[in-house]
Amino acid sequence: MKCLAAGLLVTLALALAAPAAAAERDPVRIGFFSPLTGNWAQPGRDLTDGFMLFWGEVGNRVAGRRVEVIIEDDEGLPATSLNKVRRLVEQAKVHTVAGGIPSASGYAVAPYVEQQKVPTIYPVSSPDDITQRRPVRWVVRTDFAASQPTHPLGDYAYRVLGLRRVAVISMDFSLGWESAGGFQRVFEEMGGRVVQRIWTPLNAQDYGPYLASLRKDVDGVFALYTGGLAQRFLKQWTEFGFKAKVPLLGPGTLTDENLLPSLGDEPLGVITALNYSAVLDTPANKKFSAAFEKQHGRATSLFSMCGYTAARFYYEAIKAIKGNVEDREKLLQALRTVELKNDPRGPLKLDDLGNPDQNIYIRKVERVGGKLQNTVIYTYPMVSQFWKYEREDYLKQPLYDRNYPPCRFCE
Repeated sequence: MKCLAAGLLVTLALALAAPAAAAERDPVRIGFFSPLTGNWAQPGRDLTDGFMLFWGEVGNRVAGRRVEVIIEDDEGLPATSLNKVRRLVEQAKVHTVAGGIPSASGYAVAPYVEQQKVPTIYPVSSPDDITQRRPVRWVVRTDFAASQPTHPLGDYAYRVLGLRRVAVISMDFSLGWESAGGFQRVFEEMGGRVVQRIWTPLNAQDYGPYLASLRKDVDGVFALYTGGLAQRFLKQWTEFGFKAKVPLLGPGTLTDENLLPSLGDEPLGVITALNYSAVLDTPANKKFSAAFEKQHGRATSLFSMCGYTAARFYYEAIKAIKGNVEDREKLLQALRTVELKNDPRGPLKLDDLGNPDQNIYIRKVERVGGKLQNTVIYTYPMVSQFWKYEREDYLKQPLYDRNYPPCRFCE
């Protein structure tokens, strides 16, 4: 009878433990949307590979729970981004979503995740107003606001490069407008002049007509292009003879590391501003770069770093709430309180609107050891999305767009 009683107790204990064990085995489901086809395909692959690299390093587990990442290709198209996020939330029943690259995708997805109260990370998508005039409570951005790197670039262009008359040529969409607007505002407040702005269609295959219309009396050109469009622009910039005559500068996507292996001397000397360089000489970046190159056979980039950082944000937040991702409010608040002191990019800390204060690096393309790289030549430490402006005053001004700031010196 004693043996029977002991057996019954063991059986009862196992029965009572079964639901708990089953709950522990239930995975944390993260929906991840990224362009894996189209013009944004290479940045999208980098973003996805960086995200998955981190989870591989921690055994695809956090706080005692397995992590399941469900990946959707959004082609870099805003409508597709929204449809894929809907599918992830409503059909795949994910606990949280992350992803997106173009700013337009960020703007498209934001109202839905806000309405559904889905904790969301934007690892790259950088529309200013997501964390400024129209903050989205359920979105945390771990990259940067579009104008955040270009405010310092305007300062550097005037103060260090000595530029005084600059033309702007850029893709005709929100990232281009906001990036150019940040540059123009600071550059002109210091005494410089933007004397021309050219907005090129997103489907432009030939930049010849636009380059031919660039003014000849400028001492610098600010350009914003990304992915395959940046590659095409740099080649045509060189073919038209501008490379030897006019300094070229812009946000870091213009010379992102995933483009450099496919280029010759075209990007040499180009000055860009970004929160990352693959050759940052820090232990965290060396470790990340070595791991990424070993696994994927290519150098790190802004996009792979952003994917890696976003995954780490999840890890730290989920660990802090002991895996309770079903409590969306707790997960959101945990994401908003993550602070990283040893990220591959350097230190970062979110402000109360969900955007990181972080270093912005001025970089120059050089050839070192036979390879092109973005050498860091100056660092602006812990830059806010509001630059050096008072936040309240900054938010009273209109969002940078196609017509703001006005081109007062254009003729």
